[in-house]
Amino acid sequence: MSTKLSVHTKPEDEELAKKRLELAEIESQLADRELYVVTFRTEVTAFERRYLKIVGARYAELDEINAEIAERLAQRRADKNVQDSAKQARARANESRSAIDAHAADVAPRSLPSQELKSLYREVAKRIHPDLSSDPEDRKKRQRLMAEANEAYGMGDIARLKRILEEYESSPEAVPGEGVGAELVRVIRKITQARRRLLEIEQEIQKLTASDLAKLKVKTEESAKRGRDLLVEMAEQVDRQIAAARTQVSRMST
Repeated sequence: MSTKLSVHTKPEDEELAKKRLELAEIESQLADRELYVVTFRTEVTAFERRYLKIVGARYAELDEINAEIAERLAQRRADKNVQDSAKQARARANESRSAIDAHAADVAPRSLPSQELKSLYREVAKRIHPDLSSDPEDRKKRQRLMAEANEAYGMGDIARLKRILEEYESSPEAVPGEGVGAELVRVIRKITQARRRLLEIEQEIQKLTASDLAKLKVKTEESAKRGRDLLVEMAEQVDRQIAAARTQVSRMST
């Protein structure tokens, strides 16, 4: 008579299996949100460049003319308020010009990320995000690679993203340790770190969404659906203000 021994899974093995499933789910969620926030950031930056080119440059010109008007008035009147207004107008004009010059010196606007680029970035974030590691050396390596990945994503460099992923996958830090207990602790800490990072991302998204630039971006997109270009309309309005300011300068000259 043969006796079959029943094999029971150890409680720690069952718990580890559950935590691994939980970690896989939250890693996937984290990768999605990382992709979303970096895409959102890229889109807002692209919109900012367009705004500065179409509207911001005109405001800088208007600020310069208004500063000239204020300074001419200050030359004619020895009034402290008039003098202060002239200084403030000049400071505002310098600030506007500096902002335009800084963006003009920046890299030219890039096209929006492709689906392939988004998918690859998501996989990179899922595998090497530093908040998914508790080991100091591994975390340091991940931080460097993730910074490179963000730069590559912003530049639309698919080949570089692939190299970054391959570099980490072949590194010693990617090899898991031994022992159920130790692995369980690592997985639990990874889950905690991933949840913390998710919270940080949501806070960043809320901050971006609440910014004046993002709100203007939404309004511009809504106007485009109705066949209007809100930035062009804003530019035309500033052009009228510029024309009026130039007329004032001309009158002051004569």
